This record gives sequence, C-alpha cells and structure tokens, in this order.
Amino acid sequence: MKRKIIFIDSEKCNGCGACVNACAEGAIKLVNGKAQLVSDVYCDGLGACLPHCPTGALSIIEREADPFDEELVKLHQSLTEQKSPVHTCPSIHFKPDPAKKGTLSHWPIQIRLVPPMAHYLQNSKLLVVADCVPIAYQNFHKELLEDHVVLVGCPKFDPKEQYVQKFAEIFIHNDIQSVTIPVMEVPCCQALPNIVLAGLQYSGKKVPVEKIIISIQGEILSKQIFNG
Repeated sequence: MKRKIIFIDSEKCNGCGACVNACAEGAIKLVNGKAQLVSDVYCDGLGACLPHCPTGALSIIEREADPFDEELVKLHQSLTEQKSPVHTCPSIHFKPDPAKKGTLSHWPIQIRLVPPMAHYLQNSKLLVVADCVPIAYQNFHKELLEDHVVLVGCPKFDPKEQYVQKFAEIFIHNDIQSVTIPVMEVPCCQALPNIVLAGLQYSGKKVPVEKIIISIQGEILSKQIFNG
C-alpha cells in the first residue's frame, strides 16, 4: 500500500540518536552511527520525531510501504525494553580454517546462549538446526554449515517462548540474508521452523526461509521455501 512514512537522509544524519529516543514506537535505530528505519510496520507516519532532529535529516514522504501494525509495535517494544536478554553467553568470532570446509566461525552456537546483537549475526546467512541433524546427516558440515552462522537447539526440550523471543530480537537487530532450517523427520522437530517464522513475523522483517527435512537414515527427504 502507498502511505506516509519517515524518510532519513543519511548524508544529513549526524548519529545523535535524538530521533531514536523520540520515536515512541521504536521504529528507528542507530546503525554504524546513522539513524535507520527498523521496519515499515513500526512507523505510523505521523512524524513526531521530526522536531527532535537537529540537522533536518528527517522528513515524511509517501511511498509503497507495509501497513503500520500496532500489535507488532507492542511486541517490538516489549523485546527492546528488556534490560538484558533472557539467556546469553559471551560471544567469540573467529575465521574458519580455509583448509577445512564446514568449520565453525563463532561461539556459542546454542540458540538460548547466542546474544541477539552478536556482531557476527549482522548480514549473515543463518543455519538454525535441530541438534540431532548433525549426527544423522553425515554431510552436514560440508553441505550445510559452510558460510553460515549456525544456531542449534531442540524444540521439544527447550522453551519455545524464549526461542520466539530470541529470534525476534535477532531479526530486529540484524539484517539477515537468509535462514536455512534443517530438522529431522520426527514430529517433535517440526516446531522449529514455526518458531523461527513466528520470530520473523514479530520482527516485521522479510527474509527467505528454507526448511530441510532429514530422515533418521540420514537422507534429505524434502526442501520447502517460505517467503518470510
């Protein structure tokens, strides 16, 4: 739909953050020292932030944009207002050994422990994998892990609500290129793609998602694309 929405002139923006504080919906964040619109769905287009910009970098324009979504705004606010994530662990980023395909590039890898603002998540291709898959699928490291940031978990034993919250935060704070979700064929594994898609929906972002089902004999049974 075509509607009024905020426009940020990055050339004029000095990164003061005044617009971030002025936006009640949390539609603006600072990225590399410049103000940036988080998602169309968080901006109501009223322009309450305009008077707070000292450089005139903000204006209201009319363009094709996703509709303002008050429910997603409420969830976005509840996530970003938290003082600290529910579960995190100090993150380490390192260069994989070029002589070995499919080696890790970061730590931790457990979904519950990965900080949602870990710098290695920015502009990454996520591999969200059920923890049994690397054991069952012998080509996991060579075919799936390479060039991906991996997050591992079990949707049966781990808290689903915290998973949804964690993925919503990851999508809100990072520009994710794609998400690949390998799961086992067993019923308990099928919740993992739904959890990721729920977090993606709450974030208001659009990211291509691929679900891969692995048999208990270690074969790829099917692939499915979701246009998240």
